[in-house]
Amino acid sequence: MSKTTQYVSRQSDEKGIIHWSDEENAVWRDLVARQLEIIQDRACDQFMHGLELLDLPADRIPQLAEVNKVLERETGWQVAEVPALINFDEFFRLLANKRFPVATFIRTREEFDYLQEPDIFHEIFGHCPLLTNPAFAHFTHTYGKLGYAASKQDRVYLARLYWFTVEFGLLRQQGDLRIYGGGILSSPGETLYALESDKPKRYEMDPVEALRTPYRIDIMQPVYYVLDNLDALFEIADMDMMALVEKAKALGLHKPRFPPKEKMAS
Repeated sequence: MSKTTQYVSRQSDEKGIIHWSDEENAVWRDLVARQLEIIQDRACDQFMHGLELLDLPADRIPQLAEVNKVLERETGWQVAEVPALINFDEFFRLLANKRFPVATFIRTREEFDYLQEPDIFHEIFGHCPLLTNPAFAHFTHTYGKLGYAASKQDRVYLARLYWFTVEFGLLRQQGDLRIYGGGILSSPGETLYALESDKPKRYEMDPVEALRTPYRIDIMQPVYYVLDNLDALFEIADMDMMALVEKAKALGLHKPRFPPKEKMAS
């Protein structure tokens, strides 16, 4: 999670409406149009079904109440309006209460292709379709409850599991690889890279191995973990996750498959 950002979230008015500019709506329109084309035959069926249920507007940023109406009906979830950056306590607290945090800003044209901070396109388009799915919703809720109760050290381990599932997860569907991670599905470059590049390693999902795998947020991922199917998230959620964290600690971290991040000159 970034510690600083140039972005400021828009605040809703007394009726819960966020007033977006024409340019912001145009950025949403162009992001959606591009990504809908790229994810065809690459996103998992459950994601595409969730997109149909949400029926997101193509020409403007949706209001959160529009998204909440569908999520509440399907899985009892809602999205929550948050600042551009929130701390881990608030992040886990929201998930533990079936509220998915959505920073109410959208990227500028200058950062159209890549944005380090999660904006409303990433959160709504990338994640909310699968929050209509019971397995994904249950996993995310369980993760939130565990994270809220966990120590600072244990949260670092749990963050890796979230990264390799909710953000950058792959699965098998009728013999083919498909994407369910929102960090991939909101990125045109990573959508193609995750499935079609021969550079990354793709391992069968083993929660302990995922907990031991370092990652960087600012590069194309060198490692992905693959589920047999999305319902496997039910099984992972019902494991003794904190016992797996202790096992991962005892085994130690894997060697990073990426170079260290260069420090900015001061």
